[in-house]
Amino acid sequence: MGIAIYVLAFAVLLVGLYAVIAKKNLIKVILGVAILDYALNLLLVLVGYRTGGTAPILSRGESPAALAATAVDPLPQALVLTSIVIGLGITALLVAMALRLHEKYGTFDVEAMRKLRG
Repeated sequence: MGIAIYVLAFAVLLVGLYAVIAKKNLIKVILGVAILDYALNLLLVLVGYRTGGTAPILSRGESPAALAATAVDPLPQALVLTSIVIGLGITALLVAMALRLHEKYGTFDVEAMRKLRG
């Protein structure tokens, strides 16, 4: 099960990348960016996971070396929290841009927008 979850997370990453690169509809591209963001967050969480790990809180009488041997690394968790907020902002910006483009061109199709450009 150890490597399988990494392979599945990488597969989700590839699905998001495919949607961003191959799709011509702006809504599908935005969904691809969101899937890509979630896949990267999942990979960061998987990298920071430790089987049988404890919270990185130093108790009274516990040596720092013993804590470092058993504690979970909090850095990937903090990066994921930051990434979720940034991803939400990027998604909102992309949706706003897509709506403005739809108001101007009347379509979400990128190919049709290029033809209407003149």
